This record gives sequence, C-alpha cells and structure tokens, in this order.
Amino acid sequence: MISMTQRLLSLSTAMLLATTAVAVAEPSEELIAAAKKEGTLTTIALPHNWCGYGDVIAGFKAKYGIEVNELNPDAGSGDEIEAIKANKGNTGPQAPDVIDVGLSFGPSAKAEGLIQPYKVSTWDTIPDTAKDPEGYWYGDYYGVLSFVVNTDIVKDVPKDWADLKKSDYYANSVALAGDPRASNQAVQAVYAAGLAAGETDAAKAGEAGLAFFAEVNKAGNFVPVIGKSASLAQGSTPIIIAWDYNGLSWRDSLNGNPPVEVVVPASGVVAGVYVQAISAFAPHPNAAKLWMEYLYSDEGQLGWLKGYCHPIRFNDLVKNGKVPQEMLDKLPPAASYEKAVFPTLEEQEAGKAAITTKWDSVVGASVQ
Repeated sequence: MISMTQRLLSLSTAMLLATTAVAVAEPSEELIAAAKKEGTLTTIALPHNWCGYGDVIAGFKAKYGIEVNELNPDAGSGDEIEAIKANKGNTGPQAPDVIDVGLSFGPSAKAEGLIQPYKVSTWDTIPDTAKDPEGYWYGDYYGVLSFVVNTDIVKDVPKDWADLKKSDYYANSVALAGDPRASNQAVQAVYAAGLAAGETDAAKAGEAGLAFFAEVNKAGNFVPVIGKSASLAQGSTPIIIAWDYNGLSWRDSLNGNPPVEVVVPASGVVAGVYVQAISAFAPHPNAAKLWMEYLYSDEGQLGWLKGYCHPIRFNDLVKNGKVPQEMLDKLPPAASYEKAVFPTLEEQEAGKAAITTKWDSVVGASVQ
C-alpha cells in the first residue's frame, strides 16, 4: 500500500510538474523587460490582410507596449533575405529583426549565416518535420490542398481525390489554381494526388500524380484553365484544387453567391508551410524573441487562424480545447487536418522535377 506521505509527495511532484509546464509556456520576465527596454520591433513583408497579421501585430503591441516598425508589407521572401544582407551593419529602422518566408528560405538563410537560433517555450508542440532541430527556423502556419467547390453547380461534392475521375459527376469541372509546369500550388496538388494513390517515395508520387491527372483529363473532367475566384463563381471551373486558405477567403468574399464548400480530401493531405526566423543581425534581438513567443503562444496562433492560415500548433490547440467553436465552424472539420503531411524540401524537389518536366507528355493539357 502507498502511504499517505508517499501520496502527498506524488501529488506535490505532479503539481510542481504542472506548474513548471505552465511556466515554460510563457516568456520570462527577464525577456519581457529586455524587449521593452529595446522598445521597438522591425518586421517586413507582413500585409495586414494576410493570415490575420493586422490583428496579430495589434495584439502584440497591446500586450507588451512595444512599437512595431513595419517595412515593405508587399515584399516577397527573397526581398526579406536581401533586406537582412543589405543591413548587416545597420542598427537603424531599415534593418529587419524578424522574417516570415517560404520553407526553402529557412535552410538557405541558416547556411548563409543570416539568422540566429531561438527556441520558443512552446517548441515541443511544433512538429519535428516543420522546424530546424537547432532552432534557426520553424514553421509558423500552413495551408493544405483542398477542393473548393461551387455547390450551385456541383451537387455531389467530391470527398477524395479518386472522386475527381468520375465523369458522370464532374465532367468539365476540375481545375488547378496554377500551371503545374510553373506554379508551386499546382505542383503540390499533383504531388498530393500521387500520395493519395499510395506512393510514399517523392519522385514516384510525382509520377503517380501525373498518371492521376492524365486519367482525370481522359475522363473529360479536367479544365485547362487556372482556377480563380471569378471562374469559380461563374461556373467555368466549379471545382478548383487550391490551398484551403485561398478557398475559404473566396467563400467569404462570394458571400453565398454562389455557395462554396471547401473540402480537405480524405487522403493525400499535403501542407505548404511558411517559416519564421530572427535575423542574425537583429537590432532588437530581445523584442524579436518576444515576438516569436507571442506568435507561438495560443493567442498568436489563433490570430493566424482567424485569417484562415492554419497555425503550426493547430492539432495541439484542438486537442487541448483551445480553439473556439465559432472559429472551428468556419473551417473544414479539424480531424481532416490530422493527416496533413509536410514534405521536406528534398521531397518537394524530387516531386517537382517529375511533374514540371513530364506534365505535357503524360497529361497533355496546356493550362492557361
């Protein structure tokens, strides 16, 4: 039998561990004080209408009283990297403290010595496949390839990739949101179809995806037009394969005219992820670290979700009941994101090589 003393000791230990776990999930008072002393954070390439960034920035400023100097909201990932390079010895307002870039720019920036390591307190809840093990960069949010469907026209909504081959339901209906010979969104859609066919090797998945779209085209279902919100509404591309955040945004902007449903397929759920990093030359390194703590806190993660970009900790937040029900109601079922696959850069390149070079010969549909 366990004695009362042993039970009390066990309970005390459990409470201590629980308290420690909560404490670990918050930035230290020392970091907060050091960041406030710096007083400013310089960001770049964060338009307010992208992933809810307007509210995220406002939330950070309100919580910590730190000014945010916003550089070039419309810059691309390459521009962000160049801004770090151009301001290595500059501590003025043109030197970015933090960057938010496409996945490929994380490892390359690390290799060039342009970013510094920092592990946020919620580090363990970020999937291992979406972060640098040393903490130089880490995934922040992602989208998954989904079916964006005009339900005025398509009454039997597809639930998985194989459904798209049914000519009796989806004749002249299926489009990609880009040219698979050039667009990453379209390339990843073809790759996802290959994974859904059962291939796990990246190059073979690319080949399987091409074979799948050849069948869709042969069935008379593929529309060789780049699908957009307008073509979705007009009905010329009533099913578009696109990132879910694009589809959800289209749905809201169309406001029921026509009604739109966004479906995450039952298999082949491929995620495209962006990453965060701190400049190795950040003029405000503590403010930069505090910004990262805020972004990866529950509050910051939900801020991105409001903008329909799935935060990297999404599954963890759902599991722990942290996502408000009204927010979940605006999204495809949370369980459909549990199967999301985050292809590595090597896997993406292997799949891309097959898809971009063989689309014409295998599928034979010139997307315009």
